[in-house]
Amino acid sequence: MDKIRLLHFADLHVGIENYGRLDPATGVNERVRDFLARFDEMIEYGLAHEVDLVIFAGDAYKRPDPGSTYQRAFARRIKRLADAGVPVVLLVGNHDLPAMVQRASSVDIFRTLDVPNVVVGHEEAIHRIETRRGPVQVATVPYPLRQRLLAHDEYRGLSVEQLDIELQRIVTDNIQALAAQLDPEIPAVLAAHLSVSGATYGSERSVMIGRDAVVLKSALADPAWDYVALGHIHKHQSLNDGGHPPIVYSGSLERIDFGEEGQPKGFCWVELARGETTWQFVEVKARPFVTVRADVRQSANPLMALQREIAAHNLQDAVVRLILQLRADQEPLLRDRDVRALLADAYFVGGITREVERAARIRLGNLAPEEMSDGELLAKYLEARNTPPERIQTLLAYAEKILGVVS
Repeated sequence: MDKIRLLHFADLHVGIENYGRLDPATGVNERVRDFLARFDEMIEYGLAHEVDLVIFAGDAYKRPDPGSTYQRAFARRIKRLADAGVPVVLLVGNHDLPAMVQRASSVDIFRTLDVPNVVVGHEEAIHRIETRRGPVQVATVPYPLRQRLLAHDEYRGLSVEQLDIELQRIVTDNIQALAAQLDPEIPAVLAAHLSVSGATYGSERSVMIGRDAVVLKSALADPAWDYVALGHIHKHQSLNDGGHPPIVYSGSLERIDFGEEGQPKGFCWVELARGETTWQFVEVKARPFVTVRADVRQSANPLMALQREIAAHNLQDAVVRLILQLRADQEPLLRDRDVRALLADAYFVGGITREVERAARIRLGNLAPEEMSDGELLAKYLEARNTPPERIQTLLAYAEKILGVVS
């Protein structure tokens, strides 16, 4: 039997508008269109390669209450997959969860409408899904919300640290219970939206809601699973060093800020079979983020030196930030208008930081300037300029003759 073709992605975060402008033609921020374009790119790849199953490991939107335009854009793309006969599992992430436990998540509408070929992983459960190349068992573990523990009397009064320990224990026990329910003859995938020990964090620290309980990697490294599809951490990474099962964060599809500069963005293409799963990371054309660091302090022509440094970077269609080191006397030579003109190829200038080196103030000891003679002030100035002592004496002598300055 052919291996089942699985596409795993996560952390779409539709609604992030960092470093973007409003598109007057559509009324949508251009950066939102970036995120949707990556989504489209991924869907095109999946359909072209005859994907059998798509697992979205959580965080569809930036906020749990997205606007109707964002919901429509997301739903259209999920419907395209579903209409093509591709089952889609939508896991509930922390950004999909409302502040009040009683309220619906941002993706619950698919469950309410019972959309064909769409499964919403709103609770810890096993879903048997029929694909074109055979059945798959998908266990869903949505984001573990600490507030849910507080609904039970035995957890009230515990500290945040104690609640985290209890949450870790509960999630681990539930994952083990799910593994015990699996049919050993059918490929099994664990889809979870959580933080795992040993993972490397990225910019999601700036967009996470609340702090996390961390689940031990050992809780996931169970051979009962053929693949562990993770969401929540934006940096793509594999946690099991080529072992079985693969434990993989697909990472986000688009960069959020400069904390993700240089990180590849994309999704995972998995060929799933019981005991012999393989996978690869597929990179998408995410918006580049580029930091230009320019030190022009030693240059006689700082604008030309800056131009050379900028020319060494590819700024085409990139979000760019400039960190410029310069002397105080060079500031008038680097007007903001001229600097921005050198960055004209950028899609968006995310910031220009000027780190100005100013000459050290002349130390006058305990005396105020008005208490010192002209000669003393001149001598202090020359000392601050590291003038040799014999040269100071010569200059003071000339000053006395020319200007009548006496020390």
